[in-house]
Amino acid sequence: MNILVINSGSSSIKFQLIEMPSETLICSGLVERIGAEDAILNYKTKQIDLKHVEHIKDYKEGLKKIEDLLLDPEQGVIKNTDEIEIIGHRVVHGGNSFSDPKLITDTVKQDIKAYSSLAPLHNPNNLQGIIVAEQLFPKAKQVAIFDTAFFQTLPEKAKKYALPNQLYNEEQIQVYGFHGTSHKYVTEKALAYLNLKSSKIITIHLGNGCSMTASINGKSVDHSLGFTPSNGLIMGTRVGDIDHAIIFYLVDKLGYTLQEVNHLVNKQSGMLGLTGYSDLRDIEREAGSGNKDCQLALAMNAYRIKKYIGAYTAAMNGLDAIVFTAGIGENSSVIRQLVCEDMDYFGIDINIAKNEIRSKTIREINTATSRTKILIVPTNEELEIAKQAFQLLT
Repeated sequence: MNILVINSGSSSIKFQLIEMPSETLICSGLVERIGAEDAILNYKTKQIDLKHVEHIKDYKEGLKKIEDLLLDPEQGVIKNTDEIEIIGHRVVHGGNSFSDPKLITDTVKQDIKAYSSLAPLHNPNNLQGIIVAEQLFPKAKQVAIFDTAFFQTLPEKAKKYALPNQLYNEEQIQVYGFHGTSHKYVTEKALAYLNLKSSKIITIHLGNGCSMTASINGKSVDHSLGFTPSNGLIMGTRVGDIDHAIIFYLVDKLGYTLQEVNHLVNKQSGMLGLTGYSDLRDIEREAGSGNKDCQLALAMNAYRIKKYIGAYTAAMNGLDAIVFTAGIGENSSVIRQLVCEDMDYFGIDINIAKNEIRSKTIREINTATSRTKILIVPTNEELEIAKQAFQLLT
């Protein structure tokens, strides 16, 4: 059975075509920097490795490019769209409505749309991916996998805000958590690698969106993102943790509208607001050339992660391993070193030489004497989505 997985992020579309249940990867790709003049389209099969730089204006155009590649007479892997039986979609916010994978119906699409106000950078793109996929692959069954599902195990003391109880009980204002598909996948991989009977680990998902999860024995107990995916760590364009009174100051004193504030904290802040760049590769390059704004932004980014490591270690009363994953976590030796240096009190001791090695496999980058393991675990949200979609429909 061929399953096409579509993962529409805040500025990218990842895709994989996977044969199940063998978990055989047929092809994969990534459309990144959507909306930019220099958007990048990557496409790989066993025989082909392509990279195009071109203008891709929106998600609809990006998905059409993916379909064209899959069907290409010379470079494609299918002859017609009917060969794809299931399409699995990553959906960021499912609120309390979805704790399991769901076959997509009009009602499900309406619910995904309703949660767009809670995930404004993601749910609209997730829904757009579903709608376009229904048009491009009309005979395939469409399945939604929700990021929020992994965090159903958060204890009430961790997911409830100190607001009037009515807002929690009647309006479901609480911590929902995000990047759950990634955190679930790398947590399970890390536990298998560590082979511990009991475990306390922190997974650190760093991409354009960033989050951290504390897990005990594979079950999430705390998470850095909350009601929406905008708080916590410093992200590509999102502000992360902020004094909420700043919002009132922007509105009451500086004349911002609420819509302008929403745009500011979600699309103009984070690393972009600090440096003028949202892509960490650009920021690291500029920092290396002496750009002080970029150097400070990297230090701020790592400092925020350090604080969450400390908080979660205290909350779990221990720490066996920290796990770096996702685009930045897997590829930025700079961020990993900034996070791990001067953390010996927590038993975290990074091996600088190991940290510089590039690999696509699970690996340790700690010293032999480090009490806490430092792991890099490549995430594979697409495979996790394919597995859950396959299990739902078979």
